[in-house]
Formats: sequence, C-alpha cells, structure tokens
Amino acid sequence: MTSRRRKKPLPKTSKVPSPASPPQTTVPGGEPPPFVGLTGGIGSGKSEALAALGRLGAATISTDKVVHELYEDPEVIDLVVGRWGPDVVKDGHVDRSAIARHAFASDDERAWLEQLLWPRVGERVAAFRAQQSDAVAIVVETPLLFEAGLERNYDATIAVVADESVRAERAGARGHAALDERTARQLPQAEKAARATHVVENSGTLRELEQELSAVLEKLKG
Repeated sequence: MTSRRRKKPLPKTSKVPSPASPPQTTVPGGEPPPFVGLTGGIGSGKSEALAALGRLGAATISTDKVVHELYEDPEVIDLVVGRWGPDVVKDGHVDRSAIARHAFASDDERAWLEQLLWPRVGERVAAFRAQQSDAVAIVVETPLLFEAGLERNYDATIAVVADESVRAERAGARGHAALDERTARQLPQAEKAARATHVVENSGTLRELEQELSAVLEKLKG
C-alpha cells in the first residue's frame, strides 16, 4: 500500500502588498514619478519595450525576472518541493516546466503558487519603487496585468501590441509552442489595448518603438 503525498499549505504570513500596490515614492519638492504598468501578449515585444523605456529615463522592473529570482530563494524551493515533490528541482534549481505542469493542473494548484509568489513579488517591487526618486516614470512589466485586475493600482497602463504575424514569428523564434496554446490564460490583444491608458505599436523598428514610447512618457509628465 502506497501513501499519498500530503500537500503542504503555505505558512501564515502578515499581509504584504500585491505585485502592483507598493507604497508611493515621495520626491522632495515635487510629485512622485508616475507608476506605470506595462503589459502585452506573447510575442508583442513588451520586454523590448521595457528595455527601451529604461534607455529613455524610466526606472524599470520585470515581474517575470523577479519570479526567476524568487525560484533561487531556498525558502521558496523548500515550499514548492514540500507541495509537489523533489521532481520540481533539478541540480539544485527549480525546474519551471515542472512547476508549470503542477500549477496548471488545477485552479487550486495555480492559486497556491500565486499565493506563494505574488506577495513576495510585491515586496520586491515595493522596495524597488522606494529607491526611485528622479526617474521620469517607474514602469513595472506585468504580463497578466488586466487578467489579475491589477490595473487600478497604477497611475497609468501601457499595452504593447503587434501584428499577429509578427507575434507568431517572435514566439516561434523564442521556442514557444503554438501561440494560441500559450495565450489561453491571456485576454485577446485587442481587449488589452482597449483597457490600457496608452497603446504602443511594436511591429516595426526599434527606433519607431522608442519614438512611440518617448511620446507616451511626455504625456505622463503632463
């Protein structure tokens, strides 16, 4: 007779900010930099847009990158192993594909992972925001910004969009499977654009993207 692994709940912790609701930065003698959420579908080039915003003077942070860093945290590793077993770790590092298989097996498992990661992401974004004072804007790349209902926590939002053929080509170049399968949890690109404060087209050149983003930053200053 084999025993079934008992899934461990998360330890109780004090309430912390969500990924998009850190405390506001105070700038001596002036207004705080606008706090901006950046999003876009797979292959839209949102990471490229985030990098461009950094070159244009914005302070930028990617929640995806923060999650990558959290998966190196011994506490997080212990918790996911306690929940799903040792197969989620290879050579001392979290296997994100294994995590995805477990997390997307059911709504309960996905909710558990979100409860584990999102408060920790929120703490890191809050710490980052508190360090900024002279940036033209503070921009947080959040792939599921609208899907998670986080847009209300920002002063403004930017949706990066691109032609479907361009998105599919970019997704294929990054080794993604069919675009439709990977976007199942995401809103359609058109709906993201309809909800965003600003929409930036990214089907052309890097120079064109930077020009559009520069114009958005000017509007945010106003």
